[in-house]
Amino acid sequence: MDGTDVMSSYWRGVRNALPFLFVVGPFGMLFGVVATDAGLNIFETLMFSIVVIAGAAQFTAVQLMQDNAPTIVVLVSAMAVNLRMAMYSASITPHLGPLPLWKRMFVAYFLVDQVYAASIIDYEERPQQTLAEKFAFFMGVATPICPPWYLFTLVGAWAGEAVPPELGLDFVLPIAFIALFAPALRTGAHRAAALVAALMALAFAFLPYNLGLIVGALAGMMAGAEVERRAGLQADRRPGA
Repeated sequence: MDGTDVMSSYWRGVRNALPFLFVVGPFGMLFGVVATDAGLNIFETLMFSIVVIAGAAQFTAVQLMQDNAPTIVVLVSAMAVNLRMAMYSASITPHLGPLPLWKRMFVAYFLVDQVYAASIIDYEERPQQTLAEKFAFFMGVATPICPPWYLFTLVGAWAGEAVPPELGLDFVLPIAFIALFAPALRTGAHRAAALVAALMALAFAFLPYNLGLIVGALAGMMAGAEVERRAGLQADRRPGA
């Protein structure tokens, strides 16, 4: 095995991931501010990002914690938001599944949206890569994304503690969610899922502990899946399909 090729794959991953810093930085800081506004101290906020390392789930959990939701509701909600990670895992297993257990543990921990997206594209473009080169690329992508997430969370937590409570930062969380999901509304299925989820969440807003969000999320996923199923059927019926 050529160590030069492995290191070249690692640094290619680093270069490919550098643009993600423009997303990781602001959102890491934003989470730090929101978490401290919710009552977490700097250490708790930092540990939150290190242990969970999933922005959307972290924002969801903090919102529910602010509403004094039961712990089980917070955990289930965060897990529901992160169900996409199971799909990422299934998709990347053919490429990294044969790795030793200790390396697969690193892959499982760092398998966040940006790392998955950059890695799977590279694997499809370079199918001739060895297993070691694929793992090196994956870790290269994770390097400018995951450690900076911790750092920017810490900076945001420091900034959040410096903000007087009377100023109020409640408006920040919905803005963060809009920025998270808006770029993902690329297809009819995505848009249908978002619309149904929003309407159902509003319709069931009377439920305690923000359980209306869970109802909305489940309804949105079902709506998106149905739209995608019908689109697939229509494509199959086209001439020449």
